[in-house]
Amino acid sequence: MRTLPLPSGHPALLVVAHGSRDPRHAATVAALCERLRALRPEVRVEVGHLDFNTPSVPQALTRLHAEGVRRVVALPLLLTRAFHAKTDIPAVLGESVARLPRLTVHQAAVLGPDRLLTAALERRLYEAGLRPGDERSTGVVLASAGSSDPEAIAVIADIAREWRRTAGWCAVRPAFASASLPRTADAVRRLRAEGVRRVAVAPYVIAPGRLPDRIAAGAHEADADLLAPVLGDAPELVELLALRYDEALADWAAAGCVPVSA
Repeated sequence: MRTLPLPSGHPALLVVAHGSRDPRHAATVAALCERLRALRPEVRVEVGHLDFNTPSVPQALTRLHAEGVRRVVALPLLLTRAFHAKTDIPAVLGESVARLPRLTVHQAAVLGPDRLLTAALERRLYEAGLRPGDERSTGVVLASAGSSDPEAIAVIADIAREWRRTAGWCAVRPAFASASLPRTADAVRRLRAEGVRRVAVAPYVIAPGRLPDRIAAGAHEADADLLAPVLGDAPELVELLALRYDEALADWAAAGCVPVSA
């Protein structure tokens, strides 16, 4: 596991989740955070949601502030740096800090891209039935939620190319559940048309919900041979959350805002 030195008196960690009407989403985020608490018991880990679920981000920060917490790392539970990471989260954090003047909040980087995420994707594919040694005869559809942000779409394409190179898949093609093309079913069909013998769909999403269900429906529609579960509380994802927290503390310390000793 990659770690960085931690300052004493660790800031709290607020995991910023998107939220969903689907109860499986909040349950998955809760399970992920519970595993993170077990990995890093010295850090207070809380969750705030941007929409649909409670507590909201402002509610979570207000409670932390009322309980005497003065430093918080806000970690977006996002795989790409798109609209939520660039606009929504900074806005809601800024509003909360203006309202809670004794609170200091530092926004951590989004989770992806990172080798730990592709390791988690591979874990889920093997759990779904893929066997070691199947890589050369398997084409993978890397199916993400989708975004209207060109930077986020380009990142998914880069991940697909790099994952094919490092893992040895015969092909890796990006697909999107919304906003961008191709859709999952179309990507599966194109791989079939190219003669790929085995096609697996790897959802590049953290928790169940409407868009992951759309990915699954596309995989079934096009008769993919294998559909992996969402990333969920995969141990690699838990490790990545801890790493992004550590990196945020290192950045904060470099800026002279976090003491490096008691």
